[in-house]
Amino acid sequence: MGIMDLLFGKKETQTPIPAGATNDPAMFCYQCEQAANGGCSVVGVCGKQPDVAALQDLLVYTLKGIAFWADKARENGAKDQEIDRFMIDGLFATVTNVDFDPEEIAKLVSEAVRLRDKARQLAGNVTGPVPAAAQNWSLPASREEQVKLGELHGVKDYSVDADIHSVRELITYGIKGYAAYADHARILGKESDEIYAFTHKALAAQLDDSLDLNANVGLALETGRINYLTMELLNQAHVEAYGHPEPTPVQLGTRDGKAILVSGHDLKFLEEILKQTEGTGVNIYTHGEMLPAHGYPGLKKYSHLAGNFGGAWQDQHKEFKEFPGAIIFNTNCIQKPADSYKDRLFTWGLVQWPGVKHVDGWDFSEVIKKAKECDGFEDAPGQEILTGFGHNAILGVADKVIEGVKGGAIKHFFLVGGCDGAKSGRNYYTEFAEKAPKDTVILTLACGKFRFNKLDLGDIGGIPRLLDVGQCNDAYSAIQVAVALADAFECGVNDLPLSLVLSWYEQKAVAILLTLLHLGIKNIKIGPSLPAFVTPNVLNFLVENYNIGPITTAEEDLKAILGE
Repeated sequence: MGIMDLLFGKKETQTPIPAGATNDPAMFCYQCEQAANGGCSVVGVCGKQPDVAALQDLLVYTLKGIAFWADKARENGAKDQEIDRFMIDGLFATVTNVDFDPEEIAKLVSEAVRLRDKARQLAGNVTGPVPAAAQNWSLPASREEQVKLGELHGVKDYSVDADIHSVRELITYGIKGYAAYADHARILGKESDEIYAFTHKALAAQLDDSLDLNANVGLALETGRINYLTMELLNQAHVEAYGHPEPTPVQLGTRDGKAILVSGHDLKFLEEILKQTEGTGVNIYTHGEMLPAHGYPGLKKYSHLAGNFGGAWQDQHKEFKEFPGAIIFNTNCIQKPADSYKDRLFTWGLVQWPGVKHVDGWDFSEVIKKAKECDGFEDAPGQEILTGFGHNAILGVADKVIEGVKGGAIKHFFLVGGCDGAKSGRNYYTEFAEKAPKDTVILTLACGKFRFNKLDLGDIGGIPRLLDVGQCNDAYSAIQVAVALADAFECGVNDLPLSLVLSWYEQKAVAILLTLLHLGIKNIKIGPSLPAFVTPNVLNFLVENYNIGPITTAEEDLKAILGE
């Protein structure tokens, strides 16, 4: 029995299949941490239906075909903005918990086929073999046939070495991750041709069976570099638009008045909502990864940005039914909505759910109207928590931090954060924060912070022991802090009293992990479980070269890290 048999279950019979295709007609998806039994094969734990899964697989397959031609075109000095931007949008649409609407995914596939042909024309005369994904195949007219075609091009691929396939999947998910950040940056007017060029190159490479394992590993690390560049670009976009984040208390209680809850990641979206509700009597609350928005001067200046409601994305079912206003998603993390709030739920951008009202463009009058029809809140002040500790803020007190380390007041730094999720085992991160010694500082980011960000961990010499760096993309800020501390202590990042304890859920976390590997950062602990798409051999490579390890228990990991 081979590795793929162990991972996916042994097949009784095998029939010849084309390169890049599978003979498994059933749904299979393992791109997120909550994948059931090594991969969802009936329906996604996230709520993704088999037809959506098949259409998303077909979309990725078609994007690889576009990439083949777009990469060839760039070799000849030709490029196309429409193609470049669509690649990012198409990839982002397939990230976990983004687009669950088969109608919309099918539209994207149709557009991808059109742009594949456009890219082929752009490339001109190309010699040599053309992979199947890039050939002139037609999209069936019926949805049923489209789904069947998608089933032929799922994530399982028995035609290539299992380890090469594993690294290809790692690359694909990393690219999907930075596609989300690139989309946010573009909305704020920031784009990078280097990002577009690599996206074509890396996806095209997945169609090239002549590339060995080492070449694919190199592309994976390069994906991490490109993600770092993308996070840097997004950070620049945020700072130029809204200023550097500042340590800011955020109210967790409620304010009298009508209300809109904004969930997602996109700061430009929040700004537009704030502008259109100013003076209307409608208060705006953030949810999930929008919490760090409160730290930006250009956003917190709006007096009706009232506070943060709820926690991480996986709790929306129980939290949203208690929110007496309109709710809108602007990026991923949507779940199947309950009937109790579905009629006041909206989506925007690439986020879609069948039967949920979608807002196109920047006019949110319908959302505001719905909010005014709802009951709204009464005054009920609650706890305040801090956010806004980006690298600019932390480095602004670097002298105190360095003094604290040299004087022995600060013994260790932990970066504890990442994606949250509903799967069991994530209470580990709460316990880790609770049990971390009082002479240690915890930096946190992304929605994983909601496991412990309401805890009062005190301070060390006026420096809070819990520092909320921001969203998942603000891993860029955390890296800047680490690099600055390494420079101050004249050592490498791996020599700092700093440990990374990460939680992952979806593809943005994969992109960030690849960035850390690209930067040579070692000794990372990751959980609550390891990716199902990583084969034993690939995992062994990561362990041997980067000392990556799974989390165990909070107590045992703290003892191991601190040498106790």
